[in-house]
Amino acid sequence: MPFSRLATATTPTAHLGLGLAAVGRPGYITLDRAADLGEGDDRTVENLRTRTHELLDAAYAQGVRYLDAARSYGRSEEFLADWLKSRPDVVVGSKWGYTYTAGWTTDAERHEIKDHSLAAYERQRAETEAILGDRLDLYQIHSVTPDSPALTDKDLHARLAEAAAQGVTVGFSTSGPRQADAIRAALAVTVDGEPLFRTVQSTYNILETSAGPALAEAHDAGLTVIVKEGMANGRLAAPHAPEPLRAVAEETGLGCDAVALAVILREPWAGVVLSGAATVVQLTSNLHAAAVDLTDDQLARLAPLTETPEAYWQHRGALPWH
Repeated sequence: MPFSRLATATTPTAHLGLGLAAVGRPGYITLDRAADLGEGDDRTVENLRTRTHELLDAAYAQGVRYLDAARSYGRSEEFLADWLKSRPDVVVGSKWGYTYTAGWTTDAERHEIKDHSLAAYERQRAETEAILGDRLDLYQIHSVTPDSPALTDKDLHARLAEAAAQGVTVGFSTSGPRQADAIRAALAVTVDGEPLFRTVQSTYNILETSAGPALAEAHDAGLTVIVKEGMANGRLAAPHAPEPLRAVAEETGLGCDAVALAVILREPWAGVVLSGAATVVQLTSNLHAAAVDLTDDQLARLAPLTETPEAYWQHRGALPWH
C-alpha cells in the first residue's frame, strides 16, 4: 500500500501506528522495561523476534496499517521483514542516520552513533534495501536538528530525490528542544524547485508541545505528520503519570496511555500517532485512544502539564538505557 494512501485508510485505528523502537533491541530508554521484557536471557534475539511478531499480529488484527522501524532499532527491520511476507497491505517506514552500536547488550557505553552524511545514507540505504527490499514505503532522516548537515547537503538531497523518483517517500524525523526550527528549515529544502520531504515525524505529547505550530505548518504544506513518543518514554503511563492525567483517565474508564494518545489524535494536523508498546496488553490499551472522547474541561486540566522544551529534553536525555 503506497504511503500516500495511509491518510485515507478507513479502519477505526487508521491514525494509530506501531513503532518498533522498544522491541527491536534489548536496551532502550523507556521506563519499566524489566517488567515489560524481563531481564538477561529474556531478551535474546529470538525472544524479541517472537515478541515483535506477537505485537505485529495484534496490531494488524486491530486495524493498524503503519509500521515504523529504523536502522538503529537493533534488528527491527529484520524482525519486520520476516513478518511482512504474508502482509501486503501495510505501510512500512524506516529511518537512516543512526548506527546501532550496542552489540545486543543493555550496558554499552554508546547505543547508537549519529551520522547524517551522504556516505552514511548510501551505506544504510543499501542495508535497509537488502532487508526490506521493495516493501520500504517511507525512508526518513533520523532525528534532524537545526544544525544537521542533512538540511544543507545538496548531494544528499539529490540522492534522496532519486529515491523519491523511484517510488520511496522521503521524510525526516526531529528531536531536541528546537524541533520547530528543524521542521521549518526542512520545509524550505527543495530539489529542482520542488519540496523534498513529504513526511515529518516529531516528538509531541502532553508534556512537550513546542513542535505543534510547526507541525501544523508542515501539514498545511502537504506533509503527512507522524507523532512519536506520545507517551514520553513511559512518563505518561501508569504508575508514572502525573495526577491530573490519572484523574482524567479514571473519569474515562480507560488508561492514562489511551488518554495521552487521544489528546494527540485531536490535533487536526496529526496524520499518524505511533504506539511504542512493548507488550500486547500495552498495545491494546494504547489503541483505545481512538475511543476516548475528552471534554473541554478535561483538556484544560491537562494543559498545565506542559513543560518547557529545555526541561523536557534535559529530563529525556538523563533517562538511562534499561
